[in-house]
Amino acid sequence: MDAAGPVSGPAGTPLLDRIRVGSAPDSWGVWFADDPRQVPWERFLDEVAGAGYEWIELGPYGYLPTDPARLADETARRGLRVSAGTVFTSLHHGPAVWDATWAHVRQVAALARAVGAGHLVVIPSFWRDDRTAALVEPPELTAEQWTHLARGTERLAHEVRYRYGLRIVVHPHADTHLDTEEHVERFLDATDPGLVDLCLDTGHYAYCGGDSVKLIETYGERIGYLHLKQVDPAVLADVVANGVAFGPAVRRGVMCEPPSGVPALPPVLAAAQRLGVDLFAIVEQDMYPCPPDKPLPIAVRTRRFLRSCGA
Repeated sequence: MDAAGPVSGPAGTPLLDRIRVGSAPDSWGVWFADDPRQVPWERFLDEVAGAGYEWIELGPYGYLPTDPARLADETARRGLRVSAGTVFTSLHHGPAVWDATWAHVRQVAALARAVGAGHLVVIPSFWRDDRTAALVEPPELTAEQWTHLARGTERLAHEVRYRYGLRIVVHPHADTHLDTEEHVERFLDATDPGLVDLCLDTGHYAYCGGDSVKLIETYGERIGYLHLKQVDPAVLADVVANGVAFGPAVRRGVMCEPPSGVPALPPVLAAAQRLGVDLFAIVEQDMYPCPPDKPLPIAVRTRRFLRSCGA
C-alpha cells in the first residue's frame, strides 16, 4: 500500500499501516537481568500480552529465558513475537574492547535470531553511572574515539548481519556520547548507510534537545527502528538546570505517560509512515524502579492512545 494513500484510521486519523507497535520490559521498570525490585518475567509476559501488544523486545539479556526453545514457547502461547534484542557497547574504546564486546553481542544475537527477531538494538555505554551518577569518563569523545566508534559500529553491523542475519540499529541515549542532534548527525555522516541504521528513541532524543520529526525527515533512509517515549518538560527543565544524571532523572519521573509529554507522537508516527517502509515502534517508558502494579494500567492506556493515532 502506498504510504501516502488516503486510507484513514480511527476518527479519520491516518492509518499507520507501516508501523508495528510493541512494548518492552523497560515499560515494566526492568533495567537489569536480575533485580528484586523488578517484576518477574512471567508477569511481564502475561501483562504485556494482556495490554494488547503483539511484539516485544528481549530487554536485558538474562531477564527473559535464554533457552531459545523455552522462550519461544513462553512467547508463542501468549501470542507474542520478538522484534529485537539489546546490547550495550563501548566501541569508542577501539579494537581493545572488540573481543569482550563480541562475546556478549553473539549471545544476544543468537537468542534474538533463534526466536525470530530481525534487529539488534545497540546502545553506547554511559559516560556517567546510571545508578550513582558518578562520572565514568569524559562526556565528549576525542576525534580518535569518534573514528573508533564509527569503524567499530560498522564492523559490528557487518558481523551481526553475516553471522546472524540481523540488522543493527544504534540507539542515541541520554548520558552517552551519542545523544544530541549534533552528535547523532556526526555519527550518521561517519558511518556506512548500507550497514548502520538508527533506533530513534523519541524520548531520549527530546531529553537531549533533538527534534524527532526533523531527524526522520532529514535522515529518513537511516531510520530503521523506533522507540516511542515522552519526557515531562517541567521535570526535564529541572534535570537540565541541575545536571541530574539519567538514572535519578527517571526516578523523578522525567519519562512520562503519553500523551502528557513531548514530543507529540502523532506527528512522529506520521513522519515515519511517510517513509514508506515497515518500522517497529516499541513503547518504552523508563520507570526503574517502580511499584509492581504501576506498569499494566499505563501500558493499557498507552496502547489505547496509539490506536487512537491510527497505530
